[in-house]
Amino acid sequence: MKKSLVALALTGAFGVASAQSSVTVYGTLDAGITRTTHVANDATQIAKRDNNKLGFRGVEDLGNGLKALFQLEIRYEPDTGTFESNVRPLFQGQSRVGLQGAFGTARLGRGLTAFQESVMAFEPWSGLPNVAGYQTNLQVAGYTSDPLSVAGNSANRFSNGAFYNSPVWNGFQVNVTVATKEANGNPAIIGKGTAAAPQYAANAKASANPYSISATYTNGPFAAMLAAERNGVESKLWSVAASYKPLAALKLMGSYQRQDQSHTLFTNTDTDAWVLGLNYTIGAGKILAGYGQKKPDGVLKTKQASVGYEYSLSPRTYLYVDVAQKKTPYLVTDRDDVDQNHYALGIHHNF
Repeated sequence: MKKSLVALALTGAFGVASAQSSVTVYGTLDAGITRTTHVANDATQIAKRDNNKLGFRGVEDLGNGLKALFQLEIRYEPDTGTFESNVRPLFQGQSRVGLQGAFGTARLGRGLTAFQESVMAFEPWSGLPNVAGYQTNLQVAGYTSDPLSVAGNSANRFSNGAFYNSPVWNGFQVNVTVATKEANGNPAIIGKGTAAAPQYAANAKASANPYSISATYTNGPFAAMLAAERNGVESKLWSVAASYKPLAALKLMGSYQRQDQSHTLFTNTDTDAWVLGLNYTIGAGKILAGYGQKKPDGVLKTKQASVGYEYSLSPRTYLYVDVAQKKTPYLVTDRDDVDQNHYALGIHHNF
């Protein structure tokens, strides 16, 4: 009897919520067998290619073309069932609420910056944070959007931010993100200071308001992006990217980034990076390939070549294979660099 009453109460509550808004539950499960050589854990293991997430997305029609919307996204590890990282927030992916109308979309909370969200469309792995992909390291020139957060936190988001996406005018859109200077639990950053007197003390406020701006343009098979960003320790990044589809099945893409860390570094303050790539669809399969470089990154260049293959079992599930080689600076004096070889075989499911 008690169970029936509880079920009835829940059904009633859900019915009221449904009448007011539309709520979608979604997520990703991704796991594979991987190995990356010349890293701290050089062993075959169960690991992910994509971030595993559980999300809630809601929209309420307020009338006259105005909508209220929200999105919450939890990250977790499928091999252990734990949260993505013990130091990361519960809603690591994003937690935003806002309004959408003829003026565009305005939201408050935590999410990808305008640059980080836009540049993923110009990377062969679509910004997936896996070893074979380029977005995490090369495509953003090793830049971090959020250096003043707890150690191990995501590097491509703003917390305490305001987000705006304009309407699309003839294929053109402007995206802006601005964050406050609020402290967010960072470890000390020595920068141009000393261990005893770091440039940014632990749990320091940003020295300037972080901001991120991107402008995107799409016209048939052609797309392009211009972007600029400054983080809480005043590192700056500029980026340009473009893609072209000469065939419906083929997408060619490229991006260039330049990072300026002169506010916190005495030497090697500028980092240049570029990535070229393609996606080619053949029936139920898709080929992913790319090559990129980054410099100085310890003076010596980082070079990476990657190739992957996805085979769709359904619109929501695919198998994948990735192979990559990255040549990175080696700090021991008897060698100039080291090759990291990466192999992965896994399955990806969206729900």
